[in-house]
Amino acid sequence: MQSKLTLSIDKDVIVRAKHYAQENQQSVSSLVEAYLDRLSTAQKKDPAQAYNAPITTSLAGMFAVEDTGQDYKDLLADARLEKHV
Repeated sequence: MQSKLTLSIDKDVIVRAKHYAQENQQSVSSLVEAYLDRLSTAQKKDPAQAYNAPITTSLAGMFAVEDTGQDYKDLLADARLEKHV
């Protein structure tokens, strides 16, 4: 059953989405539906993977710092000290 959904999206994003949809012979609605379906399906399978977008994947592992359980504020303070020493 199809239902309507109203979204508020930046005008530039809408223009790019319409252009992309036209190039791929799809509607913007079908693109949004496919994206939401993929997002919700991925979350059911593996919640940690639900937000894996290409940019997220490319950034993963970018930082070599290991999680030592140290408080974020302490890590930030240490980084500021190192930067200004």
